[in-house]
Amino acid sequence: MANKKVLLVEDDPNFGTVLKDYLSLNDYDVTLAKDGLEGLIMFKNNDYDICILDVMMPRKDGFSLAKDIRSTNQEIPIVFLTAKTMKEDVLKGYQVGADDYLNKPFDSEVLLYKINAILQRKKGDSNDNADIIEFNIGKFHLNTNLRHLSFDGNDESDARKLSPKESKLLRLLALHKNDLMPRELALTKIWRDDNYFTSRSMDVYIAKLRKYLKLDPNVEIINIHGEGFRLVEK
Repeated sequence: MANKKVLLVEDDPNFGTVLKDYLSLNDYDVTLAKDGLEGLIMFKNNDYDICILDVMMPRKDGFSLAKDIRSTNQEIPIVFLTAKTMKEDVLKGYQVGADDYLNKPFDSEVLLYKINAILQRKKGDSNDNADIIEFNIGKFHLNTNLRHLSFDGNDESDARKLSPKESKLLRLLALHKNDLMPRELALTKIWRDDNYFTSRSMDVYIAKLRKYLKLDPNVEIINIHGEGFRLVEK
């Protein structure tokens, strides 16, 4: 599979080169532009999977560049890099369509983690199969519109009513049935964040779903350490 393509727009040549090399070492195909205008030209002439934009740049700043990018592509993820810490600038970044924001100096591993999480979320959005609302899981039937989980042909009136997050999480597991559902995908897609606290929250919901599914010994949610979960139907 081809490496994901990154447009990195950074006017500091030393920092830009170091960051480009770091991302390249982690299997990203990185194009480095030295200012916003050059970045816009590169964006218009090539396809990218994600844009990483410095805010303070000559000729065209990062906010202006993001607006131009958003005018032609509403979906591509945008991450801002900035030395500014003003709340107004952070809000402005999100208003022009940022997916995330990092204040300089930052840990390159944190940026890499954010990129991976954003791309995983986008992948999940594109593979969401939004029109599928009903799933058979062993002897269970899940209706995600009603958030009903019924067992062994029981009437809908006897179905368990799931909470919104329970329903979304079980649906995501069902879409990946017998395959890996990445932890980051669920956190970013359902909780819209990926940190220690949301991760612990998801574990609580996984435990609830396991309890509900115990009625069918042939259905199990398996923890894949450090990776995610598998909904297994034997």
